[in-house]
Amino acid sequence: MDFQLLARFSTFLACSLFLFPLSTAAAGRTCDVRQDAAKGDGVTKDTLAIQAAVDECAHAGGGTVRLSGGIFLSAPIVLRSHITFELAAGAILLGSPDHGDYPAKTEFHNPGLQSLVSATDAEDVAITGSGVIDGNGESWWIEARRFKDAGILGSEHSRPRLVVFDHCHHIRVQGVTLQNSPMWQLVPYNSDDVVIRNIRVLAPEKSPNTDAINPFSSSNVVIDHVFADVGDDNIAIKSGAINSPGGDLPSKNIRITHVDFRHGHGLSIGSEIAGGAQNISVDHANFRGTDNGIRIKANRDRGNDVSGIYFHDVQMEDVKTALIVSEYYPAVLPPADVAPAPVTRLTPHFHDIVIENMTATATTSAGAIAGLPEAPIKGVTLRDVSIHAPSGFTIGYATVVAKNFNIQVPAGQAITKLPGALLQNR
Repeated sequence: MDFQLLARFSTFLACSLFLFPLSTAAAGRTCDVRQDAAKGDGVTKDTLAIQAAVDECAHAGGGTVRLSGGIFLSAPIVLRSHITFELAAGAILLGSPDHGDYPAKTEFHNPGLQSLVSATDAEDVAITGSGVIDGNGESWWIEARRFKDAGILGSEHSRPRLVVFDHCHHIRVQGVTLQNSPMWQLVPYNSDDVVIRNIRVLAPEKSPNTDAINPFSSSNVVIDHVFADVGDDNIAIKSGAINSPGGDLPSKNIRITHVDFRHGHGLSIGSEIAGGAQNISVDHANFRGTDNGIRIKANRDRGNDVSGIYFHDVQMEDVKTALIVSEYYPAVLPPADVAPAPVTRLTPHFHDIVIENMTATATTSAGAIAGLPEAPIKGVTLRDVSIHAPSGFTIGYATVVAKNFNIQVPAGQAITKLPGALLQNR
């Protein structure tokens, strides 16, 4: 099975750049927002002028809406099909600080607030340039810290996200800096053919839930040459909320390559993964000072099939925990008295996971692979993996095949096996 998985990914990696060409947003007219009376002075709200430029270009069949030479203060704007939204060097789209400017909106099947930039049921949409989209999120973070559930989908303490593509096709985000979102920063949701390339995503280390990129029930996604320094997941692949009623699409056919992470919670698949996730490839990933490295996570109330996962050429430096594959989120390890539970539609099933050519130094723990007794993790391959950490690696209710799997700890057991663990060294 391991060889079949590697063959599948070899084909995927070889073809991905051809499967996901750059968006061909209409190269027709160019609509400069200043022609629609945008001030760009950082004080006047330019929402109406920016939206008018988008709508005029869309009505003409598409084109480029350009922001240049200023700070454009704005409430939420909506992009249309065949529109390239271009932020020139030095241009900043700055989110309004007035919380009342963000209308209530059902998003991801849950109550929420409209994001600063969005597109819904659109195709051939691009955000380009070397400018900045800034969510002006600090006042939202202060409020969110007061509520324990502020980061949970459907919470009554909702915050807007920065950029959301909802049921869109042929999407490109390239060159820009996204920063300081009130909540998640870039979310392709139920979208297909998405290219995210050469962008920076930034937020303060302690800013709550400022995930950089969250592909959510989306397919055929390339994330290439991204720098992320944020307050939560650097990338989190999701596909359904906690206790989802069903109908969630999986996230699948995702290639993540040449990513550089600083502060943040690492690269996650889950935890809300009720639609499943398949055929995900990560290569040339660098983690420095993140809370976690790789995390594949779920629980009995938010899982599905997660399979065909391949990590290759991964380097970690001074992360807290290097590798977690766990079906107990937010915990990592099972309680001592864990017992099988009935298998349901939301039971996580993790299998066929390959991690190879990975080196890590961890400041807390090497990590763990921990499945449920009713749904053990199957078909994990660890090849040429080396982790230095103060404490070792734990395996429970999981089948792991290892070759050159090296855990170095100053004292104690390097590898601890809990019930249901099967580790084969080859």
